[in-house]
Amino acid sequence: MTNNYNMNTYKPKVLVVDDEKALRTGVKRLLEMENYEVTEAENGTEGIKLGTETEFDLAVIDLKMPDVDGIEVLKKIKKKFPNTICYIATAYASYETAVEATRIGAHGYITKPFPVEELIQNLKEGYQTRQIYIEADNWRKEREERLLEVAFEKTRLNTIINSINDGVLVINKAGEAVLYNPAALKLLELESIQIEEKIISRLHPEIAELVNNILNKEVYHPSSYSSQVEMKPHGDLFVEATASPVPHPDNSLAGVVVVIRNITALKKIEQLKSQFVSMVSHELKAPIAAVYGFLNLITDENIKLTSEQQKDYIVRSQLRLDGLLKMVNDLLDISRMEMKTVKREIKQVCVEEVIKSVLELFQVEISKKRISVALKCETQSACIKADYEEINRLFTNFISNAIKYNKENGSVSITISKSGDYLITEIKDTGIGLKPEEKKKLFSEFFRAKNELTKSISGTGLGLSIVKRIVDSYSGKIEVESEFGNGTTFKVYLPFTVQTEDRG
Repeated sequence: MTNNYNMNTYKPKVLVVDDEKALRTGVKRLLEMENYEVTEAENGTEGIKLGTETEFDLAVIDLKMPDVDGIEVLKKIKKKFPNTICYIATAYASYETAVEATRIGAHGYITKPFPVEELIQNLKEGYQTRQIYIEADNWRKEREERLLEVAFEKTRLNTIINSINDGVLVINKAGEAVLYNPAALKLLELESIQIEEKIISRLHPEIAELVNNILNKEVYHPSSYSSQVEMKPHGDLFVEATASPVPHPDNSLAGVVVVIRNITALKKIEQLKSQFVSMVSHELKAPIAAVYGFLNLITDENIKLTSEQQKDYIVRSQLRLDGLLKMVNDLLDISRMEMKTVKREIKQVCVEEVIKSVLELFQVEISKKRISVALKCETQSACIKADYEEINRLFTNFISNAIKYNKENGSVSITISKSGDYLITEIKDTGIGLKPEEKKKLFSEFFRAKNELTKSISGTGLGLSIVKRIVDSYSGKIEVESEFGNGTTFKVYLPFTVQTEDRG
């Protein structure tokens, strides 16, 4: 595109298309004296070629030529370069040709032979018109580019806002919604938001108060306000809403942006942490208090104890401290699992051999309660890739519970089988069993079924929580079936191949 210019610094380009050589030569000499740059075409074909290869400022085209007439040349040039100012030169103008030439885009007619003053004046006016066309075209293109840029910026902003997991809601000074993302709908518990609707009354009262704290200020101040809000009951959805002012360039208030962050998981962690600390404190308090009481009895000079009584109190203190030490070790194990710092030695582990070893360990307890034990392996290969100590601990907990919570003269049935990619170990006992509400809490820290049948059974309540973490770390699963008074069945699914979480 030719830039805007004046004839003092730039020579306008003129194309003269005429089959009369003398006329072309005379016009060229005349126009060059007037500071034009002139190119000649001796016929219509050459005129089309030159006029469509280069953009000329002006073109003077003969109407009647032997090969291609001037109307066709005009049409081709205007199609390629609409801003070229074209004149039809002829001594035989008619009304019909004038209408046709004007429709196609001719700026006017110049009669032949050319009157010098008329030719110069027409070209001067035509050049001024071209400058106007170019200026308008430049302005139009600049405006389109700006509109495209604005549209692009808006699209880019929407793309960025929509990709943010946090909710974003922008409200203008009139309290109308002007921008939001899908996350805002979800976190604000709104089905829809209409642009330019009065939105504040639809917000949760605590969030609406944050917005009004900014909008109702008489003077703009760059202060933000935050609040943690329970959007759904029972802690199902907690959000942290932060309202910040949006200023105009002159530092007056334009509106408010509200960022809504989902903190449900953090709140649940806080709650679990609080419960965990409370449970640990409770579980530690009882054995410490008992040991402290026994020691006070032994050291109190006013209480005369026999040597048998002192020995009994010391033994009972040791038992309490043993349980306390086991609890601390279990808590450390859970902590290491959570922090993924457990060191493993992955190798071939035969589950049948592990279970046999564990049963030998509990042979005394089995004999005392006269429990019958049956171990059956229904697969030729009962080995998996795993850490031996973890698998040993896993089945030690399950078998210990099957014996500890069993009835006198009860039974324990252990079956090892294969299904797909899993080795399945089923441990079925005829023990106390679980109530439905107890089954839901079975793998929670410190949970122990408390009823008339379990009050004399000791334990930390951490064993099943630990084995659940071990099984999960191998991408396995545990299924439980239990009926109060009729025993419990655990099914442990462990993959044959190593699918463990990173443990450091």
